[in-house]
Amino acid sequence: MKTETSLWGRWRAAAALLAVLTVVSACAAPPRLAYTASEQRTAAPPGFTDVRIEASAQDGADRLMTFFQRERAVRERPLEVLAISGGGANGAYGAGVLYGWSQSGTRPSFDVVTGISTGALAAPFAFLGPAYDDELKAGYTNGQASNILDFRGLLAIFRPSLFSGRPLENLVGALIDDVLIAAVAKEHQAGRRLLVGTTNLDAQSLTLWDMGAIAVVGGPSATQLFRSVLIASASVPGVFPPVMIEVESGGRHFFEMHVDGSAISSFFAVPEPLLLWTDEKSAARPTKLHILVNGALDKQFAVTPNETLSILRRSIDAASKTNTRTELAAVGAFADRNNVDLRVSYVPAGVNPSPLNFDQARMSELFEQGRQLGASGQAWRALGDDAP
Repeated sequence: MKTETSLWGRWRAAAALLAVLTVVSACAAPPRLAYTASEQRTAAPPGFTDVRIEASAQDGADRLMTFFQRERAVRERPLEVLAISGGGANGAYGAGVLYGWSQSGTRPSFDVVTGISTGALAAPFAFLGPAYDDELKAGYTNGQASNILDFRGLLAIFRPSLFSGRPLENLVGALIDDVLIAAVAKEHQAGRRLLVGTTNLDAQSLTLWDMGAIAVVGGPSATQLFRSVLIASASVPGVFPPVMIEVESGGRHFFEMHVDGSAISSFFAVPEPLLLWTDEKSAARPTKLHILVNGALDKQFAVTPNETLSILRRSIDAASKTNTRTELAAVGAFADRNNVDLRVSYVPAGVNPSPLNFDQARMSELFEQGRQLGASGQAWRALGDDAP
């Protein structure tokens, strides 16, 4: 009788748990409004026009190249471009490099700044220059990011991500205010460009957002979209929830799903359709391209703990290194053919940074390593040179 009672109790507990999970699963994610690929191709956020480019499409690549060619032609100096990669918590390294570079007195004013993932969060400050270095440093060293991984609990399996997106939203909200957005708008009107990449999961493409064009519109809607793009670009799939961005096409409103730009590309420097292209007129119009990699590129052996977060961290790190090395090689070949002076900075071998380790002390240490390299002039090297 005790055995039967025990079995009955276990069955009732299992049935109750199953019922709860079924209800939670049904309520967790409402169905999305369907739309077509043709609608997506002509869609734009309501109230905003010409604020984004599909970088992987030929017409988008052509638009970007036309812009770069025009800008190179009107300047009597090399076009200065900075591309900042993803890397999660390792963004502290890139922030340190920029901070130290300012201290050295040799940091240029960039004509174009691009950012993906954590690089997107740093990009507005890099774009606005040394006057915003203290804000950039605080974003990676003041400890607010240490609480960014807010685990949802066991029911996370029924949600869009393991961790809540609220801490990331709060971080971006604290960093990006109306004063900063107005400053970006002013620089955009002066001819400079700030581009941030997100991955449009529905279209499986990299979307480049012209943040200055968004900022110029002004008002609460511009602030909201500006922040949403940054949050989306930094939202690692499965780790943070995707960002749903409202768009309109032919009078019909729907929401696109955007996540971390690193799902497509570690950084943005050259549109994919143009990687094999050669500009015959490039000799007369040089470009200086700096690629700031927020992470190491060397393979490092370590016994990975057999638990979820460690496996996730190690896997993301391995994939990021491999993708970044491949992309650097492709961009390097493009640079050789098109009179582009390419310089790269990345975390020196042996440091072993972790993109999901947001511990304040570790991020401050990584920032200081980057700062020292930037201040000493040792941060940048030609592709293929050994790190100092």
